[in-house]
Formats: sequence, C-alpha cells, structure tokens
Amino acid sequence: MEKITINKYRNFDNGSLRLSDAGKTVKLAGWVDSIRKLGGVTFLVLRDTYGKTQVVLNEEFIELNKEDVISVEGKVVERVSKNANMPTGEIEVVAEKIEMLGKCSQQLPFEIKNSESVAEDIRLKYRYLDLRADYNQKMLKLRSDLLLFVRNYMHDQNFMEVQTPILTASSPEGARDFLVPSRLNPGKFYALPQAPQQFKQLLMVSGVDRYFQIAPCFRDEDARADRSPTEFYQIDAEMAFATQDDVFEVMEGLYKAIFEKFANFKVETPFLRIKYEDAIRDYCSDKPDLRNPLRVVDVTEVFKNTSFSVFQNVTIKCIKAKTDNKPRKFYDKLTDFLKSREAKGLAYFVVGENDELSGGISKFVTDEEKSALKNLTNFATGDTLFFIADEKERAIKFTNVLRNELGKELELINSNDFKFCWIVDFPFYEKDDDGNIAFAHNPFSLPQSSLEEIKKDPFKALAYQYDLVINGYESLSGAVRNHDQNMMVELFKLAGYDKSVVENKFPALYNAFSYGAPPHAGCAPGFDRLMMLLTHNEFIRDVYAFPMNKNAQDPLCNAPNTVDEKLLRDVHIKVIED
Repeated sequence: MEKITINKYRNFDNGSLRLSDAGKTVKLAGWVDSIRKLGGVTFLVLRDTYGKTQVVLNEEFIELNKEDVISVEGKVVERVSKNANMPTGEIEVVAEKIEMLGKCSQQLPFEIKNSESVAEDIRLKYRYLDLRADYNQKMLKLRSDLLLFVRNYMHDQNFMEVQTPILTASSPEGARDFLVPSRLNPGKFYALPQAPQQFKQLLMVSGVDRYFQIAPCFRDEDARADRSPTEFYQIDAEMAFATQDDVFEVMEGLYKAIFEKFANFKVETPFLRIKYEDAIRDYCSDKPDLRNPLRVVDVTEVFKNTSFSVFQNVTIKCIKAKTDNKPRKFYDKLTDFLKSREAKGLAYFVVGENDELSGGISKFVTDEEKSALKNLTNFATGDTLFFIADEKERAIKFTNVLRNELGKELELINSNDFKFCWIVDFPFYEKDDDGNIAFAHNPFSLPQSSLEEIKKDPFKALAYQYDLVINGYESLSGAVRNHDQNMMVELFKLAGYDKSVVENKFPALYNAFSYGAPPHAGCAPGFDRLMMLLTHNEFIRDVYAFPMNKNAQDPLCNAPNTVDEKLLRDVHIKVIED
C-alpha cells in the first residue's frame, strides 16, 4: 500500500514504519487502540486504516483514553520486545509531542476489537464504531479493490460503462417496487429500479456493443442470510451480437481473474455445465453446492407397491451417506431440523454387515425393495439411506435441505474450496397453481424452440437462460434476450397476456424492437454475494458499509421514519391510520 500524502498531522501512516526507519523523526496520527502502563512508562498502540504502531510515552503527557484521535511526533527506535504479529512490530515511536485531535468523551458502547460478538442492532446503531474494527477495515478495502478490479477488467474487455436512471417506471419484475411519489405529477409515482434490465437492452438497440455498470438495484423483499431486504449491487452487463457461449467466455474469465487474485484460488475453465432438469434430479436444487459429494436418487418406483403408508402415493427421494455408527441422537437431530423447516419428517435405515438393515424404517423394507435400492445406490456397510417422502415439489425442496444439512453435519464440505457450475436450459414455461401456463423465469429470454414448436407443447420449451452457481449460491443470472417483437407478443399470449399488456407494461422496449434490434445477451453477477464468498461471510449484510437490519431498518439513521406533514402534502400523499 502506498504511503499517505504528507500533511500537518502525519508524514507516515501507522502500517508503514520498519526497522530501516530507525532514527527518523516521524509524525503519526490515528486512534488510540490500546493503552498499557508498565511502571513509569506508558505504551499505546496507534491505529489507522493502514495498520498499527506502538508509541512509548516516557513522561507525563495529556490524559488519554482509548479511541481518542491524536497526532504523535517522535523518534523511531528498535523495539526490545518485538511483536511478530504486527508488520511494524520491530519498531516503536518514542513520543516527544502529542496533540489531541478528537477526544473520545463518551463511554464506548462496546469494545471495538470485540464488536463481532455484539448484538446486530447495537453494532448498526454505532456502525461508525463497528467499522473501525480490523475485520471491517479489511472488508472495506477489499470491496474498494474489487470494484476497481472489476471496472478495469470490463474496460479491458471493451465494455462501455453507462449509468442508467435511478428513478424510473414501475414494472412487474418479480419483486415489490420501492415507489417514489412525484410532486410535479400528482397521483403518479416513480419506482426505484429492481435492475437496469430494460435500459441495458435499450442500450443494445442504441448501438452500444458492450455495456456494463456496477448497478444499484432496489427490491422490497424479506431479508435472508444471502439477500438484502432493500438494495444490492450487481455487475450488470450486456453484449450485442452475442450468444450464450460469448457471455460464458467473458464471465468465466472475470471470475477466474477475481478468485485467483483475491482468494488465491486456482480456477479451472471452462466451468461445468449442468442442465436444469439434471440439477433437480441429482441435487434437488438449481443451485447445488458441488463441494458436497452427496447425490439424490428418486426411488418412487421402488416403493410403488409398498404397504408402508408414509411411502404411498408420494414422491420419494433418497440420499446415501456414509455415517459409520452415528448414535440415535444424530438422526433425531436431523429429523427435528427438518421439521423446524416445515418438513413432515425423515425416514432412514442403516446398513450393517452383510447388508443387514437396521433402525428407522428398516422393518418396512421388503427384500425386493432392498434389492432395488442396492442396485440404485450401491449401498455398503456403514451407509445410511435417508428418505424424504412428500408431494413432488415439497419432496424436492426438503431433500435439498437434507442434503445441505448432511454436508455440514458429516463435515463433507471444504470451506476453503470453490466449486463453479453453470445451470442451463431452464424451462420457459411452468404451470401456475391453477394449472395454467406461466413464465418460469425471465419472460424476455430467447426460447430454444421455434414459435410453432412451443405452441404444440409449451411445457417442453427451454430458454437460453442461465445461472452461475458457486458453493450453493446463485452468483449470476442471465439470458440470451428475445429481440423479436412479434415472438415476444406471441409468447406473452401463451401465458395469458394480450398484446396491450406488453405495449403498456414495457412500452420502451416493445417500441424499440421495431426499429432494428441486434441479437443480444447478458447477465448480472451479484457483487455483494461475490463479496460474501471471498470473505467467507455467512450474512450478506456484513459486506455493506452501512447495511439495513433483517427488518429493513437502519438503526444508525433511524430509517424508515415519519416525515413532516408538509412534505407529504407536497407529494400529494395522506397517511391513513389503520
């Protein structure tokens, strides 16, 4: 890291002094990280964003507290007791002059170095203190470096950075919009963009060959560990005259470069491609964690004549795992975990010597069923076969939950590993709750079949839609776009929307496609999830400088809050109490 610019408060940062600087008179500035008194000598550690330096006070100076901001002038000397854990641990500065720059006059709400253990809302209320902690300083630096790296990479690949509007029109994009009332247009609203989807495609029609931006996106959603409840950032990208393979080549290069630089992890390309239907069949998930070696087998047919009532008239998924004499409480814990996720329960049996079955549902398994399971799973001594039995969608959902939990409980996952795969060939349509045709994914994706073929059997149609999955997280989503105006109208008709819906809901895009649109494709890697992976964070909120809590509230600035009645009148809004 380069040294800071010399100014009146400091001529070195707190991470740069070394033994070769001994004898120099220097000026440092920063926060008092710790104070330690030993006899008549006081040792303090001075901290800034660049590092820490020990300062020695050999005589009485002003009274200091932790987190005071001071400037220190003194001589660099070799430390007698060196600290190998500090880059500056071979030297210390003997203070000759101290100037108070900012007094910490209140009791700290928590210890800065231990802020990770503090309740989230307290940390967020005092986020400016929490951000002083070493791990948060490293996170901020990493985020800054990654932003610069991505921008440089995309520019080197001939992508043009274009900023798109923050205030736009509300449109149905899968989540709730954040609405902004218009003062000049009474009764009308802007929306914050859920993504720059329409603008990026309009840029292709505008003649831009390769577009990108680090785009803020706003969605009013419930929080999850890997999802912010209000806003997030994505590396938005689009390419004219491009195919799916063109997008994959650029993005694989980007991810390879990122993980090799920031995670010191060797990335092999091209990434594995898994068809959507195969992912659901083998992992019961369209975002499988491939670090987990466990696979899923559908055994519904094996038990088609079973007398075991739990397995009758349901879909049955099976996972074989080496458990090696796990105690009964292991299985009870798994069962309780699944029930806490609203599953009906968990069935299993253990394989012993000579393929003898014991425990769980073993007494309900016939010899014929046992033989069929042996052929499908190749089970052996020490294995347990786990079963989820339920209606099809629930069976898929809870088998995925079970697979992920077994991966953790059996310690099958290397947390330092990264596994990449493309999920491709998503279905274009699906059945809604009433059995009608509905879009399964992005309605603007290009179908892989002709319009005539799709009309014959819409549910067989596949889309040029793709996700990049890393360690069980959807890290990128994208598609080859449908740029044919007539086909777009016909595809919406099949889903029950007439031409007027397309014209009214997406007027700019619909009209633009009548003026000569190039074939185009793009994607949107999630920047915050990328940060989560690189920092091994469990919660996405921890990679933001100023995040919302899980209830979409900001304890620091007290947002959202009530506003003055005059402001509401200006935008023609009246709050109605329930």
